[in-house]
Amino acid sequence: MKNGNLSEELLKNLDLIGDDHVMGSIETPLREDAFALSEEEKIAIIEQHFEKIMLTLGLDLTDDSLSGTPKRVAKLYVKELFKGLDPKNKPSMSTFENKYNYNQMLVEKNITVYSNCEHHFLPIVGKAHVAYIPNGRVIGLSKINRIVDHFSRRPQVQERLALQILNEMKSTLNTEDVAVYIDAEHMCVSSRGVQDQTSSTVTVEYSGKFKEENTKKEFLTYVNDQLK
Repeated sequence: MKNGNLSEELLKNLDLIGDDHVMGSIETPLREDAFALSEEEKIAIIEQHFEKIMLTLGLDLTDDSLSGTPKRVAKLYVKELFKGLDPKNKPSMSTFENKYNYNQMLVEKNITVYSNCEHHFLPIVGKAHVAYIPNGRVIGLSKINRIVDHFSRRPQVQERLALQILNEMKSTLNTEDVAVYIDAEHMCVSSRGVQDQTSSTVTVEYSGKFKEENTKKEFLTYVNDQLK
């Protein structure tokens, strides 16, 4: 798929998918040349294209309120909403020796999730609850929030987001004992299509000891207490 052009076969597949909720893989789908352009080059290109979108919609870009919108949107995409696509923006994940020999569950609750669905580029907003059982190393609490934010800041589906957070925690802490619970509202459900403004989506991923019923129940007790 060169120069960003979609093949007829891919277009046909997209038509078949339609509005269905689909996750292709655990890894965010990126082209091999995803980082060939600098941030400023990407901003300039997106600005040009978004200007065309606004003009196509019939908007008057000579209006003071609209004249700077294409540049603002381009910067928002590259430097904020989708900054998690670029590996250089990944937060450092230093760990520390577990000097206190703490060997029970640690749960970081109520972490803000702000992402965008990759099907309509509309917001996904909710909370994540992340837990792990130390295996010789621990991590600063704010780092857990940063992991969630990093993987949220890219076009996503919620299932992939939960798995990416889980795998990053496992890799960083060298432990299999990790759990991730995400409860989020999808604007592509509430603002378009069915326009259901009361539903939310829950995804849960367990690894290691969290697959055991007692550990799972303990984790969900903490989470459910937060949701009351």
